[in-house]
Amino acid sequence: MTRFSWVHWALLLVIPGVFLITSCGKKQIESEPGMVTEAGEPGIREGTAEAERAGEAALREQRLREQQMREEAKVRRERAEREAFTNEHIYFEFDKSTLLEEAKLKLKQKAAWLRAHPGVSIVIEGHCDERGTSEYNMALGDRRARSARDYLVDLGIDSRRMTTISYGEEKPIALGHNEAAWAKNRRAEFVIE
Repeated sequence: MTRFSWVHWALLLVIPGVFLITSCGKKQIESEPGMVTEAGEPGIREGTAEAERAGEAALREQRLREQQMREEAKVRRERAEREAFTNEHIYFEFDKSTLLEEAKLKLKQKAAWLRAHPGVSIVIEGHCDERGTSEYNMALGDRRARSARDYLVDLGIDSRRMTTISYGEEKPIALGHNEAAWAKNRRAEFVIE
């Protein structure tokens, strides 16, 4: 082989070797502020502390949102309970003010709600159907409201939290001149003050 060939072969072997050595060396990684670096520079602690603060802030925000959702759910639940309390009427037989068993069950539920809400006062309204004179129905409506109040007192509700009023036949809930309408109008309603 000639000398030219030998140099040629040497260059062919040396040049790739140089590239291989330079490409396998450690690269210097530049870090952005707050990033962890490989060399243990002060940026490591700062980045970790910053990440911890961000994580704690996110956790506080999540807890705050969860608390807010619980409070909103509580408000919705209390609103629904109040609506159920006021929309659940008790009914009476024709020309009677004695409580039916179904009415007593509803009054027990109302008493439980009133015990859970000791600051609430109510008005118990007595109502009648259209049959009978206005004066008679006003007195019957009063007896119905008092009957409901007395039962609640027997269940432990303070009478000072309740007032009664009679509307007689003045505020029918169902219009009509038949038993279906009259049965709905013979009732006591509960209004939260």
